[in-house]
Parts: sequence; structure tokens; C-alpha cells
Amino acid sequence: MKPKDPLATSGLPPINSNDQENNQLVEQSQEVESKYLILVADDSADSAAMISLYLQHQGYRVLTAGNGEDAIKIAGRTLPNLILMDISMPTLDGLGATRRIREDEILRDIPIIAITAFGTEGFQRAAYDVGVSGYLTKPIDLDRMCHLIAHLLSPTGSGSLAS
Repeated sequence: MKPKDPLATSGLPPINSNDQENNQLVEQSQEVESKYLILVADDSADSAAMISLYLQHQGYRVLTAGNGEDAIKIAGRTLPNLILMDISMPTLDGLGATRRIREDEILRDIPIIAITAFGTEGFQRAAYDVGVSGYLTKPIDLDRMCHLIAHLLSPTGSGSLAS
């Protein structure tokens, strides 16, 4: 089995570059994709894959991390436009990772959306207290997620819904 790049999110083969129509589609999608990079931090491979594939289909570039420590490292290297952060992860949970990202001068302004199975007011308050910009509960409503992402990334968006 061929080793996979840990930052890659798709195992699909490249599009045949000899086909002119495919080349035009690739060029058009690269224009859209070049706009925004989203980091999905989730220890559930199934959840990360589902969210990543959906976002890629919407035209976003996507990176993944399996825990909070990796999310911080990848964010520091790639400076994503937005982070989707699972709250419950091994090594460093999403709240701890968000807290550390907010303490980093270079990363602190990146919008972070908490994604979690915990929908209680206490968990929401804890997430907003460490600096998340939005909060989504699992199972994720993908249309709502995209609406929230678009709002946070829009030039008129404040970067936070916790005003």
C-alpha cells in the first residue's frame, strides 16, 4: 500500500490532463478552490472525511488533523482561513487547541467553528469562552455549516457570531 500524505484529503486519481474539457473544468475549480483553505480537526476519520469531501465539493481546499496538537501545528504551517474544531479529541481537545490558537499572535484571528456532539448550554458557553466563532452540533447539518462558513469568511462577516 502506498503511503498517504497526511495533509491530503482525497485518494482520487488525478484528472486526465489530455482531455481539454477536463482541463477547463480543473482551471475553473482551481480558481474557486484557491480562495479559501479550511482545516478540519476531528479524531473521527469518518466525520473528517464526510466534512472534507462536502467542503471540497463546495469549492474549498481542505486539510485535516486528528487531534488538537496536530491542528495547531498544521494551522501554524498553512494559515487556514477557517478551522472546524471537534471539541472531544485525544492528545489535546478542541477547547485546549482553540485556547492555544487564540494565544498565538499569527493564528488568533482565524475563525474557529466548534463541532461537537455536546449541545448543552454549558459546553457552548465553554467553547465561546475560549474563543470559538461559531458552534455546530453533530450530526452536522451540512447546509447550515456552509452558511456559517460563508458568513464568517465573507468580507462583511465579523469573524464571529458571538457578538
